[in-house]
Amino acid sequence: MAGTGTDGTASLPVGVIGGVGPQATAYFLDMVVRLTDAARDQDHLDLLVYDHATIPDRTAFILGTSTEDPGPVMARDAQRLERFGVSFLVVPCNTAHHFTDQVVAAVDVPVLSIIDETVAESQRRVDGLRRVGLLATSGTLHARVYDSAFEASGVEVVRPDEADQAAVMEIIYEQVKAGRPVDLPRFTGVMDRLRAAGAQVIVLGCTELSIIAADHGLLEADRSLVDSLDVLARRTIERAGHRVRA
Repeated sequence: MAGTGTDGTASLPVGVIGGVGPQATAYFLDMVVRLTDAARDQDHLDLLVYDHATIPDRTAFILGTSTEDPGPVMARDAQRLERFGVSFLVVPCNTAHHFTDQVVAAVDVPVLSIIDETVAESQRRVDGLRRVGLLATSGTLHARVYDSAFEASGVEVVRPDEADQAAVMEIIYEQVKAGRPVDLPRFTGVMDRLRAAGAQVIVLGCTELSIIAADHGLLEADRSLVDSLDVLARRTIERAGHRVRA
């Protein structure tokens, strides 16, 4: 099951707890393939993907509108992947990070944090970063996973107002997750208002928003956008001992 890293030595596969959501997982896998510096099939990462779409809704549990706890489900998924012999785990979902402690406690292999890596990338983009705009699910905002990580580095998080957050949730759940067309002007309008509030960087802290960025080429047009899924894909490639395509 082992693949080969850039130094020619055998490497264990990467475990992916997917399905949260399914389309974001598919985009993550596509990003890993496209971003890996590879000239042949054998130069790519070995991945074990558990696309577990029926994991209970993360935001609903965090906000108290559901009693179905995703944490134990994710922990069992992590244990299944560990038994297959993975080197480390990734979870291509920001809201799911709220349950990472349960996953970490259930396994002995490391879990690469989408939050920590996105925070680090944001600081690389702007020297002396002071204010970050955050677009995420209401569950992620309520859990304060990004706020805590940024505030530990002295960076203030700017959130959308109530109306704009409602728009973000509608775009995530009723458009992207539902497979319907995205209201791009509405989405970019939310980002414009965060910039007007002083945000030097906009973090796409929901992997459904990463889908919008990928589909509409937003990252190529705007370096102030930090896409968490793109960051996770790049760090996964590097952590697995491969090179990111220049």
